[in-house]
Amino acid sequence: MKFDKIKNDEKKYIMNTYGRFNAALESGKGSRALDCDGREYIDFTSGIGVNSLGWCDDGWVKAVSEQAGRLQHISNLYTSPVQVECAKLLCEKTGFSKVFFSNSGAEANECAIKLARKYSFDNYGDGRNEIISLKNSFHGRTVTTLAATGQDVFHNYFFPFTEGFVFAEANNIDSVSSLICGKTCAVMMELIQGEGGVMPLDKDFVLAVERLCRENDLCLIIDEVQTGVGRTGTLYCFESYGIEPDILTSAKGLGGGLPFGACMCSERLSAVLTPGTHATTYGGNPVVCAGSIEVLKRVGDPDFLKAVREKGEYIKGKILKMNGVSDVRGLGMMIGIVLEKDNAREVVEKCLENGLLVLTAKNLVRLLPPLNISYEDIDRGLEILEGAI
Repeated sequence: MKFDKIKNDEKKYIMNTYGRFNAALESGKGSRALDCDGREYIDFTSGIGVNSLGWCDDGWVKAVSEQAGRLQHISNLYTSPVQVECAKLLCEKTGFSKVFFSNSGAEANECAIKLARKYSFDNYGDGRNEIISLKNSFHGRTVTTLAATGQDVFHNYFFPFTEGFVFAEANNIDSVSSLICGKTCAVMMELIQGEGGVMPLDKDFVLAVERLCRENDLCLIIDEVQTGVGRTGTLYCFESYGIEPDILTSAKGLGGGLPFGACMCSERLSAVLTPGTHATTYGGNPVVCAGSIEVLKRVGDPDFLKAVREKGEYIKGKILKMNGVSDVRGLGMMIGIVLEKDNAREVVEKCLENGLLVLTAKNLVRLLPPLNISYEDIDRGLEILEGAI
């Protein structure tokens, strides 16, 4: 009855923009959660890759609680010591020069787009502002980041979209090269297309795109909103590809459960954005930064990242042996499962009935477990998954 009452109030008061699954979660710890009726679930979702240390991790809770008790918000009109500490830690761990903090992945990508266009304007003048994105990509839900998204299903209803984006075929360097012209200022891509179906890009293709950017003085923007912060087994996925992006965006797991985004840039772009060219009221909020520092210190540890890689391989190995599975793809603990029956939504709903939270991505089952999930919970979750398949 409690669930029914919550769902009725939800229908009455909240815009119907989500195709929600039938669970109302009230509490959690680690990789297990309880719904409003006291039923337990194992979590293979991390809140879509956000809860990098699981639910209510003791160290994370302590960090955000203590900061909330000191100062919860000051705006960006004044210097925030905890924001500076977070920025220093992030830049030192990634090799980037400067960072702009925002509240979401879409906002981080908006900053990246503005940064690339202003760099080009400063150096080449007006008219060099077009960005090459990839088909099947996903970069956000704002009007501009939807325009940068290479999926026709999202290009509807909200016309006119922001101009200045063209789309190349993923893993086809000739397609990218053919779109470079006097109007081009940047190439923007995910190294693993998450919402596009957990589709990793070929390393040779990524390296070739980087060469094209260097030859034509284009900004290479890497969107790591979903792949970043240890998700793929390195702190950021670009490390696995051996490239050096000019601009990198991050969000989701960066805050450990609170809204947080970041746009990082290399030294040559570090002075492009000046006072008045970009801003945010909430970005780099002290409470969020305190949580992020806890995440980065722990997830950035080499032993922690090694464990992520090992758990990812363990999960993939187990799934590949399951009847009904035709393929498994991804990197680290970002995993997509191709089913023989092509019935991902049905399998996800069956998992939920049996006490496991999993996701979809197009026609795949998608797994994004907490990075510190135990092998015990991995095994129990995989048992439920196998039964559902």
